[in-house]
Amino acid sequence: MREDGKIDYVEFPAGDLIPLKRFYEAAFGWTFTDYGPTYAAMAEGLDGGFNGDAADQAGAPLVILYAHDLEAMEAKVRAAGGVVTRPIFDFPGGRRFHFKDPSGNELAVWSEG
Repeated sequence: MREDGKIDYVEFPAGDLIPLKRFYEAAFGWTFTDYGPTYAAMAEGLDGGFNGDAADQAGAPLVILYAHDLEAMEAKVRAAGGVVTRPIFDFPGGRRFHFKDPSGNELAVWSEG
């Protein structure tokens, strides 16, 4: 259910949609609805937070996905063509890694301790 004041949608810049959609389908099982040749929508879960650590700030929003098996997900990201920019590391509350998709967007995947 949508609520006022809650994060509802994240839009990423994209170049060629075909390899980008293939990547997210292969790595995370996402599905898409095309709205013309230059826009594809996805419907996936979302929560959010604020990171006050200047060392972790890339100058753009960081979308963080979840995985039960972090190592397996990292392998799927690599196999789908993603580039891991920060290998798996611990943080308070869990572990995560960062990667770039085929259009250069940086995302992260986390898992509980």
